Amino acid sequence: MKKVIGIGNALVDVLVRMDDDSILSADHLPKGSMQLIDLNFARELDKTLAKYPKKFVSGGSAANTISGLSMLGVPSAFVGKICEDEYGRKYEEDLQSYGVVSRMIQGDSMSGFCTALISPDGERTMATFLGAAAQLSAHEITEEVLKGYDILHIEGYLLQNYDLILNTLQKAKKLNMEVSLDLASYNVVEQHIDFLKQIVSDYVDIIFANEDEAHAYTSLSPEQSVEKMAQNSKIAVVKVGAKGSYAQCGDERVQVDAYDAQRIDTTGAGDLYASGFLYGYVQNKDLLTCAKIGSYISSKLVEIVGTKFSDEQWADIKKVISVL
Repeated sequence: MKKVIGIGNALVDVLVRMDDDSILSADHLPKGSMQLIDLNFARELDKTLAKYPKKFVSGGSAANTISGLSMLGVPSAFVGKICEDEYGRKYEEDLQSYGVVSRMIQGDSMSGFCTALISPDGERTMATFLGAAAQLSAHEITEEVLKGYDILHIEGYLLQNYDLILNTLQKAKKLNMEVSLDLASYNVVEQHIDFLKQIVSDYVDIIFANEDEAHAYTSLSPEQSVEKMAQNSKIAVVKVGAKGSYAQCGDERVQVDAYDAQRIDTTGAGDLYASGFLYGYVQNKDLLTCAKIGSYISSKLVEIVGTKFSDEQWADIKKVISVL
């Protein structure tokens, strides 16, 4: 079986379910976006959210995808940067508990964390303090780090660091690896559109986007976007929430309806869609089946708070996807 290694921001997710969206307006946080914040803003936000219960889990887009792949039985590893502090130790322990090979790099800033503000309709808005994660540098991702893996999965949030992205992709291709990219957030796409289009054309084999990210990338409808994106990559996937998803490889395009779900929290839904799709891909499933597996797993995730299933939930998921 092919092995997958992910690279991304190693962040502890702080999950907060809000009564309404007033905090988003007051703190100028566009609903559904990801905003980078400094430590002072993070501390003030924490005070604002003091009345709400919080849930702490290891997170980060690529790490969520890799953890899902590992729980599905795909040999997986993750590279990120943490500090030797409480958050960092908890993060690495969580990764290893999901069977992920940890290739974490130690930094000297405090470990990063992401406050995920969950609206009553399940939409999540993320305020991210990168901390040590932002210190991950190009020279630390050596060929030795990537060697032995067949697919590199990388998150769009790393687009803040062009040297890191470009050097990592070049090393991956030198090792004949396939590259999977999740666009991560529409505002990140908008901020880095020219560079993003360059690396997709030159290096990316599989690209994942949700409806907003795809529109930011192509200015087209989801169905038109997936066709456009597939012209520059081997496979393109556009997720449209409750309307399902589109996937295209060459001239083949499939559309999958969303599975029925009670939407509680969309945090990580796209990440786990990628887990399911890539799981199907490494199993040599056809395009339609890959999309169905991704769609099913993401539908189960939105029914819980956070990005992690229990062992029992994974067992039930595996039974269902085995017959898709």
